[in-house]
Amino acid sequence: MQHKTNPITPSGYAALKARYDHLLGKERPAIVEIVSWAAGNGDRSENGDYIYGRKKMREIDRELAHLARRMKSAQVIQPAEQPDKGRAFFGARVTLADEDDNEKIVTLVGDDEQDAKVGRIGWSSPMARALRGASVGDLRAVKLPSGDKEWEVMAIDYA
Repeated sequence: MQHKTNPITPSGYAALKARYDHLLGKERPAIVEIVSWAAGNGDRSENGDYIYGRKKMREIDRELAHLARRMKSAQVIQPAEQPDKGRAFFGARVTLADEDDNEKIVTLVGDDEQDAKVGRIGWSSPMARALRGASVGDLRAVKLPSGDKEWEVMAIDYA
């Protein structure tokens, strides 16, 4: 099976690892303790603590497996080390302007660290794909659910 790389910033990787370590070191042992205690109380078929605990443990194990896969495929990229800082690549903070001169600032980050509310857009999102390789002054069209929208690249920096 071909694994596609998962570009991520150092802080994004640290957040994934912290979540993994928290689940493995704190949450899972606590649930294991509850399940063990509940299992000792006899009939498991009607034991709410046991049933809930097993369900919660499956959820934690699924998330641990997902995080492990994401970390294994992660390619940590230091944005400041980007060789061509005049073009938009991974880690770039890009200032855009639309047809009505409305400005928008986005940062191209890994898909695991995207947060649109603060302008962090995932590397494989339509906007990030449209901006890849762009230089200041370039016009880029982005296909949005509401239709195509054109943006001009006003500035690029790698803070």
